Amino acid sequence: MNFFSLVLVNLGRNKRRTILTLLSVTVALFLFCSLGGVLDTLQEAIKVGSETRLVTRNAISLVFPMPLSYRDRIAVLPGVKSVALQNWFGATDPKNPRNFFAQFGVDDAFFPIYAGDMTLVEASPPQADVAVPQGMDPKLASYLAEQTACVVGEKLLQKMGWKLGQTVTLSGTIYPGSWPFTIRAVYRARKKSFGEETMFFHWKYLNEHGMQGRAWVGVYVLDLGDPGRAADLAKQVDAMFENSDAATRTESEQAFQAGFVSMYGNIPFVLRVIGLAVVFAILLVAANTMMMAFRERVSEFGVLKTLGFEDGMVFRMVLAEAAIITLGGGLLGSLGAKLAIEGSGFNVGGFLPPMSVHWSTVATGIGVAFLVGAVSGLIPAWQAARLRIVEALRRVE
Repeated sequence: MNFFSLVLVNLGRNKRRTILTLLSVTVALFLFCSLGGVLDTLQEAIKVGSETRLVTRNAISLVFPMPLSYRDRIAVLPGVKSVALQNWFGATDPKNPRNFFAQFGVDDAFFPIYAGDMTLVEASPPQADVAVPQGMDPKLASYLAEQTACVVGEKLLQKMGWKLGQTVTLSGTIYPGSWPFTIRAVYRARKKSFGEETMFFHWKYLNEHGMQGRAWVGVYVLDLGDPGRAADLAKQVDAMFENSDAATRTESEQAFQAGFVSMYGNIPFVLRVIGLAVVFAILLVAANTMMMAFRERVSEFGVLKTLGFEDGMVFRMVLAEAAIITLGGGLLGSLGAKLAIEGSGFNVGGFLPPMSVHWSTVATGIGVAFLVGAVSGLIPAWQAARLRIVEALRRVE
């Protein structure tokens, strides 16, 4: 019998305990990597934006709007190619209010600016001749011809069970009432971080029926001709409205997204603390299991040494048993977290990109399992190696 076979036989002595310990490590590492996945997703959220675009919002807070008149004043600045506007809508599905997803009212300039981030995979044929602005996908002709039309992400379409051309009704929260929307196009994200669970619709529809023509804008997106002038343009825009009723704050899209993520507060710190607590719990469980196994096998170690097994061989055998249990659980838990989380496509209702677990997080989880195996097995392995044959055989019944 070789070394590895002997280790497997020893692990099978108490199958129930071995399996339960393996499962406890699996669940713990699953939680550890899932928490790490949240941190990975928050980092991905910062990458959603582009450094070639600027975002202008109200200097006080995102919840305070800005006048529509700002758009024309920003658009004439040298270096600004185009300006798009968007408003958060925040409606809910009347059939299931908990089934939340993001919706934005946008103008026609929005789609050409974000053409590199999304591509249309389905679209309704236009019912009449519609002039499609330069730089906009011709598939949007039907969307442009209908005020209540909308464009939805492919995953949102599948999740909600909708179909192209279907009219769906949402219940307004910020803007009360029933809001019908007809799906005229479906997009697919070119970048995972852009997400595919968002609805875009005409800002004019929101302005006329929700804001009663008051023409308020949530944020302006500035597409730049020269990204190198981003910092100067941001200062120019903010200086232009410094003394107005709605002063502005302009920053790169990445900085804007990073600030949005920062509103989650100290969540990363809390998650790291919980992760450390999980690791400590794994260590206690594994160490307790190995110590129980050592106490039950004292006489067996004496017999093995009597048969010629050296101290070093006994040390490696006990350590290998701990490593197999923890590494096996670590592999199952870490890889299971990646498959489960990325397979679900959960994205906090569109606030974040689809959740993901980076391979670096998986590797960290496996490394933690290896470390736990080494630490939990080190003491019983050392005790087994130092055990004297006479003392061990005293316990033989």
